[in-house]
Amino acid sequence: MKTDWAGPTIPQLLTVKQLAQDSRFPWLTESALRHLIFNSQSRFSAAGDVLEGNGLDGAIIRVGRRILINIDEFVSWLNSQSEGGHHD
Repeated sequence: MKTDWAGPTIPQLLTVKQLAQDSRFPWLTESALRHLIFNSQSRFSAAGDVLEGNGLDGAIIRVGRRILINIDEFVSWLNSQSEGGHHD
């Protein structure tokens, strides 16, 4: 007996290096991507002011020291940037 069960869909995850080498994003360098990741979450300035993140944190998965990027979420984030700002 065959059971047709489709489990949860697994997102396509890429490391920072893999995404920087992806031919779909020739403009994206590894250092530029790391800059985007560093600025993805809100943080405090030295003066105590809140610096808003760029909104990319929804596409980032951290497993130990490894950083993985959900490619579908990354593309959605890119599209939101071209609409004049990030949307949470």
